[in-house]
Amino acid sequence: MTATLTELNSYPLKSGGGTPLHSAELTSKGLPFDREFMLVTPEGRFLSQRDLAQMALLRPSYDGEILTVNAPGVPALVHKADRDGEVRDVVVQRTECQGVDQGDEAAAWFSSLLGQDCRLVRFTGHRSTSRGGGEAMFADGYPLLLISAESLVDLNARLDEPLPMNRFRPSLVVEGLGAFGEDDVRLLRVGETVIEAIKPCSRCVITTTDQETAERGREPLRTLATYRNRDRGIQFGQNCVPRTLGTLTLGDPVEVLEAR
Repeated sequence: MTATLTELNSYPLKSGGGTPLHSAELTSKGLPFDREFMLVTPEGRFLSQRDLAQMALLRPSYDGEILTVNAPGVPALVHKADRDGEVRDVVVQRTECQGVDQGDEAAAWFSSLLGQDCRLVRFTGHRSTSRGGGEAMFADGYPLLLISAESLVDLNARLDEPLPMNRFRPSLVVEGLGAFGEDDVRLLRVGETVIEAIKPCSRCVITTTDQETAERGREPLRTLATYRNRDRGIQFGQNCVPRTLGTLTLGDPVEVLEAR
């Protein structure tokens, strides 16, 4: 079997748009800057497209110093990352962790745009994955999400209108594993790196949100429920952790080191 890495995506702002990458250094926390920033309520609970579908329209970019966020109809937010601000206790899913508050100007920009009182925080400290001995920043649970390109082809063949891969917000897309071939692997060598698939990804309402318009429908969850409904929900993709760090580049060969 010949498989190839065809997509790399980092998401600097949790639930904002992705940044396509040609090449990246894989870190223990995933791709560079992935979910380094997050919006929270004043009480510290994370906000996402589950709560606010319009977050799909946020287009962040981050170079390690300056976070720029574009959104329709407003001037862009250009924000220098603050590493010395107030440290807030925050919650991602059911996990407690910490973030550095990014100040009133950023908070006001997002609050006005989204119609929701919120604060922008930047990850600090350490956060472990629930399984697999990995670590992550503000991702829901794991630093990497792997999807086989053929899995989407299989799904789209069952839909009246095909959907793009961005509905599923993957970190890595691999072509050549076959439809849902990601379910059958445990260890993969991708370029210089090795990653381990820890558990299937259970999908939520975010997949029904058009990432270009923020409009919601019933697909793909309605169709996935007919053939991908498992004991832990509707599954599409595999949550992964890095085991060997190194460089990832589009076109890298992908080798299955260990199957399930």
